[in-house]
Amino acid sequence: MSYSARMQGSHLYSVLFAPRGMARMVDLGAQCAQQYLSPFDKLIGLIGDSGSGKSMFLKGMFPGLELTNDDGGVNIRPLPILNLDDTGFYAPHTYHLDARFELAFTQPHVLADAIMEAMHMGRRVIVEHFDLLYPFLPQNAHLLIGIGEEIIITRPTLFGPEPAEIANIVFSSIKYRRQAHSAEDLCEYCLEKQGIKEDSFIHSDVRHGFVLGFRNDPKIDLALLQKQMDELIAKDIPLCFHDDEHILIGDKVHYCTGPRMHISTAGEIKNFHVMQELLREPVTNNYLLVGLVGENIEERLDKLNKITP
Repeated sequence: MSYSARMQGSHLYSVLFAPRGMARMVDLGAQCAQQYLSPFDKLIGLIGDSGSGKSMFLKGMFPGLELTNDDGGVNIRPLPILNLDDTGFYAPHTYHLDARFELAFTQPHVLADAIMEAMHMGRRVIVEHFDLLYPFLPQNAHLLIGIGEEIIITRPTLFGPEPAEIANIVFSSIKYRRQAHSAEDLCEYCLEKQGIKEDSFIHSDVRHGFVLGFRNDPKIDLALLQKQMDELIAKDIPLCFHDDEHILIGDKVHYCTGPRMHISTAGEIKNFHVMQELLREPVTNNYLLVGLVGENIEERLDKLNKITP
């Protein structure tokens, strides 16, 4: 057994932040392919809500992969994996299907049989919404990925985890990612009124929140920023998709690298809180603005990214 195969066999699970924006999600997908994907993985399962970034993550993991259905409404018919005998010499090595979409047209046992047949022929199959199809399959995925507030990457064994367990985690946590992402854009909107432009800071992540990093002290009035955010949330200002690089905040067009990852109105942001001091990151010396959302906000810095059993 090769060294890489032994390393894959000892992998239990990894947790990473699900980043803001398409470019960061694609880049993370490419990194995860290098670190966690084995050439022997024939069944890859993805679990996550619509708009969570599954398609972007897949495009990073598998450059050039033809997705059979995506958020842009591009549908490939007939579904290639259902026509294995028709592709001949030019059969693809990797097949993709969106279980939630395909179950509207095809019986689950038919999809399950096609997946197992493709694997028997030495093909790789990537299944989005894997949790919906798993009850009809005789085995778990070789590599199982859940995308919610965080990205969970696990290599299931006989002892689990089951897809339902991953689904429970990612579907319950995605609300925090939507709230945090929307709060981040609203925060940018407010910072513009203080003369601070979007291109003057970098984006980072923290559990149940976001981080904006500045190379120099931006002299932000944090109390005013909290007040402005509270007013926008109280007004329940609408947020909606505008195009692939912009959202609408009310009637104002605002640049956004992940326009599908939002709540519909600002009033859905719960317990927003801006830390009332800019933190100094000791390695880069950047100044950090931290915004948090959700219940039971943990204000101790050493507990923000705590690992829970």
